[in-house]
Amino acid sequence: MPLDAIFKAYDVRGIYPDEINEDIARRTGNAFARFTGAAEVVIGYDMRPSSPGLAAAFTEGVNKAGVDVINVGLCSTDVVYYASGRFNAPGAMFTASHNPAQYNGIKMCRAGAAPVGEDTGLNQIKATVQAGTIEKGEVAGSVRDVDVLDDFGAHVRGFVDTSLLRPLKVVADTANGMGGLVVPKVFEGLPFTVTMLFEELDGTFPNHPADPIQLENLRDLQRLVLESGADIGLAFDGDADRVFLVDDLGEPVSGSTTTAIVAKGILARHPGETVVHNLICSKALGEVIRENDGTPVRTRVGHSFIKQVMAETGAIFGGEHSAHYYFRDNWKADSGSIAAMMVLEQLSIAGVPLSELRKPFERYSQSGEINSKVADTAAKIEEVAAVFSAVPQDRLDGLTVDCGDWWFNLRASNTEPLLRLNLEAADRTACDQHTAEVLTIIRGE
Repeated sequence: MPLDAIFKAYDVRGIYPDEINEDIARRTGNAFARFTGAAEVVIGYDMRPSSPGLAAAFTEGVNKAGVDVINVGLCSTDVVYYASGRFNAPGAMFTASHNPAQYNGIKMCRAGAAPVGEDTGLNQIKATVQAGTIEKGEVAGSVRDVDVLDDFGAHVRGFVDTSLLRPLKVVADTANGMGGLVVPKVFEGLPFTVTMLFEELDGTFPNHPADPIQLENLRDLQRLVLESGADIGLAFDGDADRVFLVDDLGEPVSGSTTTAIVAKGILARHPGETVVHNLICSKALGEVIRENDGTPVRTRVGHSFIKQVMAETGAIFGGEHSAHYYFRDNWKADSGSIAAMMVLEQLSIAGVPLSELRKPFERYSQSGEINSKVADTAAKIEEVAAVFSAVPQDRLDGLTVDCGDWWFNLRASNTEPLLRLNLEAADRTACDQHTAEVLTIIRGE
């Protein structure tokens, strides 16, 4: 059973049925139940054609271990996190997020939405699945169906002062993903006019991939925002735990800027709190956090690192450039819906278009993530470090080099022989010039 291909750093993911199938799901459910030692496990699934069957097999494995299942059914990943927190039970979500239709996977968490990654149980679960044994409890577990969507909607609305919300025009592109079910529930009863785009649940993704970090997947949303005169566009990924913004002029808003907008709003109510962000985010984000009486803390890229640092520091909020946004009052878990709600609150309070609201947070020019294929990623990182040995560096995650008015981070991919470069400078000309300079060293051109 070749499990190395599907057990990733943070989740299980692969092509169905060749790499992930009901047998693996059943064994993983049994192993997960044994690993957590819990009395019950929350299980949810997305709209992919293979998801209900995989979830049912996982449920069977959990039940065989003598553990009960709370079935929250068709939902977004952040709904499973919510249920895990609310019921103080481990959770499993069947989704492959933004991946194409032929993929599926399992995102798992411990009770209270605590992450399960390769260093926090996933390797142990993998070893049990690899061993191939299914352990049976003295009495088989039961299944109870619980609808938490209404409660989740109320939970999301609880992050804002709804009396401050203005009648904004919102377009939400849910890309035939789980946002089509969850977004209308979240915005229920609020003074927004919400136009849904591709809201039909369809795991074959007939309109465009549910991967909003790719700019080409925002085109339909951008067009509708402009045509309808909307105040904001929201682009959710397949399992709706991430959200990207498009402003009133149809321009995409970066994850760094969105994090800064939300951080400013949170710090206005909770001054002196800590806000964490991964080291790919703009330097402007740390500046904004400090200017608003907060303490910024840099972390490695990845949700398990963000959540760990939030736990260590007591941080109230965390953000990543990839549009994952984490909230202490959401069991430190990420939620696209909560982030969207908090941006809409800030837009309502500011009384200016998003195209204006964003400007104070956008102080530098960024390269975006640029991948280079190299033979030896570790050796290449050391080569680049040597070239810049005269300036400050750190190794929190890959190599970060701070040249004062510009900086860059170079990280190796976990799965491919790639180096990922992110660079930021004072303006576009300087950014392009320094990006070319660093790429020349990486690629030997």
